[in-house]
Amino acid sequence: MSERGYWVAFSLVKGIGPVRFRQLLSAFGTLQAAWEASDDALRSAGLDRRALHSLKETRRLITPAAELARLDHLGIAVLTWEDDLYPTLLASLRQIDHAPPILYLRGTLDAADEWAVAIVGTRSVSAYGRQVTHQIAGDLAANGLTIISGLARGVDAEAHQAALDAGARTIAVLACGLDTIYPPEHRQLAARIIQQGALVSPFPLGTEPVGGNFSARNRVMSGLARGVIVTEASDKSGALITAGHALEQGREVFAVPGNITAHSSAGTNHLIQDGAHPVLSAQDVLDVLNLERVADFTQARRVLPDMTPNEQAILAHLSADPTHIDEVVAAVGLSAAAVSSALVTLELKGMARSVGGMMYVRA
Repeated sequence: MSERGYWVAFSLVKGIGPVRFRQLLSAFGTLQAAWEASDDALRSAGLDRRALHSLKETRRLITPAAELARLDHLGIAVLTWEDDLYPTLLASLRQIDHAPPILYLRGTLDAADEWAVAIVGTRSVSAYGRQVTHQIAGDLAANGLTIISGLARGVDAEAHQAALDAGARTIAVLACGLDTIYPPEHRQLAARIIQQGALVSPFPLGTEPVGGNFSARNRVMSGLARGVIVTEASDKSGALITAGHALEQGREVFAVPGNITAHSSAGTNHLIQDGAHPVLSAQDVLDVLNLERVADFTQARRVLPDMTPNEQAILAHLSADPTHIDEVVAAVGLSAAAVSSALVTLELKGMARSVGGMMYVRA
């Protein structure tokens, strides 16, 4: 039985979130061991009465293997904290922001998705909001950035559509299980996103899009991105919650200025007053995030697919944050000489860069 099935099973247990996932892994080593543990051992690992009761009830109703098979049947992949493909930017928040232990995925994630921005805003988008969202999202997508949003009506849908129109990647983060598309009228849009990016959710199958889920969804959106752009939002828009999560996560926040008499621009104008970067064009975002050469990188990935398995494994462990060569050696299980040689080759291919002190980043 795959350990992955036990990650899925624990995600179905009410009252067990990121903190308790970490406690269980620390106490038992694997989630299979935690699933099979006695009540006394689970209490010692930190489960309270309610969480223990919920776990026992879930164990009675499901089997991990069956849940994993159901996901496979629906074409839904599972990424856990322990997977190399778990998004690097989100993984960096595990200690400070409780990144979800498990992500459900339809479509594909790509190394280029590390260069992503989230675009959010009002559902009741005006003609102005629709125009600027499409323009900025389309221009950023044309420059090689992945566009992240939440599949909602209004600004979200416009941002996804602009990325699709540009032939670029886009990721939709849902506030429900991937067996539900919300809102339902976006099923066709969701199908296109799967072909040109991914649908992602931190919630297991069967989860309905209830109000309490949207804040968690927004936290994942901002965590996957290098910056959050609010193109149009009132003072009470949920997009401002996403901007707040971005600030907590150390991400850049951008806002498009609007008519000072328009209710739908009050939120973005106040964000700018509070220090958000004003956005008049996509170039403003590229400048702040220092992402001028992302298009060059994504093009290089298309024209340089001839990496060796060792080079691919090493590149998967590099990000925009400097990584010491010793960490790479430990992660990929190769000799220091082999890793050093591969890094030199990756530098020649323009896919990695030395930043001194035996530290490397993706180019």
